[in-house]
Amino acid sequence: AGCIANAPVNVFCFVAQNVPNSDWEKKVTEYFKEKLKENNATNWVPSLNDVPVHYLKPNSLVKFRCMVQDMFDPEFYMGVYETVDPNTNARVLHFGKYRDVAECGPQQEIDLNSSQTVTSERQTFYCVPVPGESAWVKEISFLTDQARVSPSTSYTPSRHKRSYEEDEDMDLHPSKQKEQHMGSGGDIHGCVEPKRLETEASAGHHLISPNCSPPLDLNFPLPGEKGPACLVKVYESWDSFKVNDVLEVYGILSVDPVLSIVNNEERDSSALDPMECMDTAEEQRVHSPPASLVPRIHVILAQKLQHINPLLPACLNEEESKTFVSNFMSELSPVRAELLGFLTHALLGDSLAAEYLILHLISTVYARRDVLPLGKFTVNLSGCPRNSIFTEHIYRIIQQLVPASYRLQMTIENMNHSRFIPHKDYAANRLVSGVLQLASNTSLVVDETQLEQGQLDTTGVHNVTALGNLITWQKVDYDFNYHQMEFPCNINVLITSEGRSLLPSDCQVHLQPQIIPPNMEEYMNSLLTAVLPSVLNKFRIYLSLLRLLDYSISDEVTKAVEEDFVEMRKNDPESITADDLHRTLLVARFLSLSAGQTTLSRERWLRAKQLEALRKARLQQQKCVNGNEL
Repeated sequence: AGCIANAPVNVFCFVAQNVPNSDWEKKVTEYFKEKLKENNATNWVPSLNDVPVHYLKPNSLVKFRCMVQDMFDPEFYMGVYETVDPNTNARVLHFGKYRDVAECGPQQEIDLNSSQTVTSERQTFYCVPVPGESAWVKEISFLTDQARVSPSTSYTPSRHKRSYEEDEDMDLHPSKQKEQHMGSGGDIHGCVEPKRLETEASAGHHLISPNCSPPLDLNFPLPGEKGPACLVKVYESWDSFKVNDVLEVYGILSVDPVLSIVNNEERDSSALDPMECMDTAEEQRVHSPPASLVPRIHVILAQKLQHINPLLPACLNEEESKTFVSNFMSELSPVRAELLGFLTHALLGDSLAAEYLILHLISTVYARRDVLPLGKFTVNLSGCPRNSIFTEHIYRIIQQLVPASYRLQMTIENMNHSRFIPHKDYAANRLVSGVLQLASNTSLVVDETQLEQGQLDTTGVHNVTALGNLITWQKVDYDFNYHQMEFPCNINVLITSEGRSLLPSDCQVHLQPQIIPPNMEEYMNSLLTAVLPSVLNKFRIYLSLLRLLDYSISDEVTKAVEEDFVEMRKNDPESITADDLHRTLLVARFLSLSAGQTTLSRERWLRAKQLEALRKARLQQQKCVNGNEL
């Protein structure tokens, strides 16, 4: 295991030299896949999500949980090449796979005209940490890995593994940094390590590279994100991945300082001779950033993740996972009851709103019929106190329950000045990210209570339109200047507002507080401190697991529902529409799943109708009180 973790390239070369030509690449991949399956082997592979890159050994095996933010053009590399010693004419064959820089001894030169040279192709993905990933996901993943990381994987053995957050703490308290790395009498300004450049800027979008004047934009979709961006080099099946996919990649870490020198020389020479290089200086800067700031990972194994909840097995189809699922499903009922109670308290005693919030949190787009996304369930929680800290705390609670989320404050300032829609920058040949470039099943909480009087400019109008399209069609139209390209998504949108939202929604629930706490801040904070960590973890498993379950309606129940709907139309033709049927079926679907039932029963259908009747009665009542506001 130590050899695989610390010197995977050596293992690769050994296998390559001892297996017949046609099979060696396949054998290498199979070898690593098998090794990674052995007794939780994945936990001893250090993760770039947890460990800052300067603590990791170059050319060691690492893993990275990430989202594909952009895909660059394929690149060619020397898969096999030959070096020659000009003095002795001795020739050595080398393998170029999983490397950025060709290996060449001091007395050797690469023979570019050798008949042994094999040119191969690989694809580069620009990957960022999952946008809006919750702190609890990072912490639990970190603790799971921490237990099994061998000290030998640390690049500097004297330093202990620390998370990015602890690394930032060092930056905020330079005295700690000084004590740890300098001894008591060092001059901190005289000996700043390259790591300082990385960690000081990791809280924002930009990193200052010592070799380029403008700061390097890491192109994170959300402001204030932490962690590394990586250039992920994929050698096989790259067509099976697409932009916005969430991946876990295992591969060889490449942080060769030569890359930065080469790129600077390329930039200088291309300024002298434009014919030398087709790429613009801007494109080179973006596509070949210094490896110390944007490390490279040469992928041995990459898998799409169904979810990023570390409390759940990664793949639910395996036998061991089925046992986990059936055990959890057997105790589902008390978990649901506790979650309902917890959310009822959070929503100031409103149990109906809490029911709908559970249904919203387990909703997911399960299919698309033509352009219509089926299963989306955007809830507009109206009646929220204006300019109160209530909505902020509701978001904090959701953040503690779901693996990835973002709170979008719908102020005129944000609407007019934020970049929502990703767009193509042709000069740098890259996709510039935007707030709506999110991974599947991210919870997006739009806080409309922040909206004040003011004028939306052109950007603001485009942003509001993009939000509306995301909610209605579950797609974002990326801007490619001359045309737009549709990117389907699966984002759970919750809108908090005072009156009815300006944005479309599938379901409006008007909040009816049963309690008005004298101190809202204290009340909301006490909710989270009162819930046991073990109970909170059950809530997290519950919400992630139910999203992944299959669901069906038997022909018999379908017929009964249709007959029931015809009766409802007869009794109240004015107010019962096809939209009502669609919504009630959705409520019934998520109500069944929330109880762990994967088919619709008559009992659940009647309960869904009852919930809908209560919700509508509330809206009607509010209309009578406030005129036509709702």
